[in-house]
Amino acid sequence: MENHFYAPPDTETWESPRPAAPDRSPFEIDRDRILYSAAFRRLQSKTQVFQAGEYDFYRTRLTHSLEVAHIGRAICAHLLRAGDPLAPDFFVDADLVEAACLAHDIGHPPYGHAGERALHELMRPHGGFEGNAQTLRILTDLMFGGAPTRRGMRPTRALMDAVMKYKRPYDPAEAPRNHFLYPEQRAQLDFVGADATGPSIECQIMDWADDTAYSLMDIVDGCAAGFIRIDTVERWASGEDLDRDDADAVAYLLQALRDDAVERRFARRIGDMIRACRLTPREVASAGTHRHAFDLDVDRAARARAKLYSRLAVDLVFRTPQLQQLEFKGARILRDLFEAFAQQYLQGPRPANRLLPQQTEALLDAALSPATRARILCDHIAGMTDGFAVRTHRRLFDPAFGSIADLT
Repeated sequence: MENHFYAPPDTETWESPRPAAPDRSPFEIDRDRILYSAAFRRLQSKTQVFQAGEYDFYRTRLTHSLEVAHIGRAICAHLLRAGDPLAPDFFVDADLVEAACLAHDIGHPPYGHAGERALHELMRPHGGFEGNAQTLRILTDLMFGGAPTRRGMRPTRALMDAVMKYKRPYDPAEAPRNHFLYPEQRAQLDFVGADATGPSIECQIMDWADDTAYSLMDIVDGCAAGFIRIDTVERWASGEDLDRDDADAVAYLLQALRDDAVERRFARRIGDMIRACRLTPREVASAGTHRHAFDLDVDRAARARAKLYSRLAVDLVFRTPQLQQLEFKGARILRDLFEAFAQQYLQGPRPANRLLPQQTEALLDAALSPATRARILCDHIAGMTDGFAVRTHRRLFDPAFGSIADLT
């Protein structure tokens, strides 16, 4: 049965058409190209809360993205079951939402938000760095090699819109830390539609699935690591001005800790967050697309619960000296790498010392401006896993480390 929620412009692809696949929809192709990409696989070794490889229990960016994708599909199914305005021939495509969820973190660099902040400071003169903007750049320019003759995965317009949480080009006068697109992404913004009244419904579902996953599962990992305990939660709550809903959320966590059932009970909470969703018509909708005709209305209590658990995780986990020291170290590693590469490749002719892969050097040779060369260096660093960044740093700066066998 044809899905009338989408029109032909939604499935048009960036830069050039894709070959038709009789057994797969355009959104299934979007999903599959992300799932089988190197950028997605690298998420298995990128920090979520605790550094990748710290132990094999904690979530990485990869497992987090898989959880977000599952929640996103479940929200689509819940909305369809709820009926009006959706119907069997008029519904939010779960494959499209899953693709957006799988892709939502592929632009994040090593070491989580600490790495993102470090790269943004380094890239301020050249258009900044932002994880969501980098996700879009990977989809449209870098995936599958980033060579001039084969750029990106040719995503659909609807997928590009679904990962485009922010539609404001970078303004150096404002110098924001996040929530912008790169200056060179104006063409992508025009392709998607700069006049859209807000994020698409698929983007909103992806965003709430992400909020659900990290607000609940960061608590689970924080408890398993010993940062969130009965005494630390009680002490934290005593210093907060909690309303009744917040107090109930804290009590739920404390009882789960006492019963040694945090993972099971917080997994149950995921269902509550999914059932808290409904569609509402948008007062001012963009013409010509249903993707901008609706908003995702999430129950106030569910949003408050997600906000409360996120705040608790930040205070009891992310702001501890242990995590802050690791973030400091990760940011220092990325700054050292960028400065070393910039000294070699952004100043004068090609250096005698070859520090980058041949393909990256070829892109640098073809670049027409310092800003473009800086962006290419940033792409290289942002694409590293935590472990690859450490090994590269050791090869460049540790006199005792020089194994030619360890090249990856």
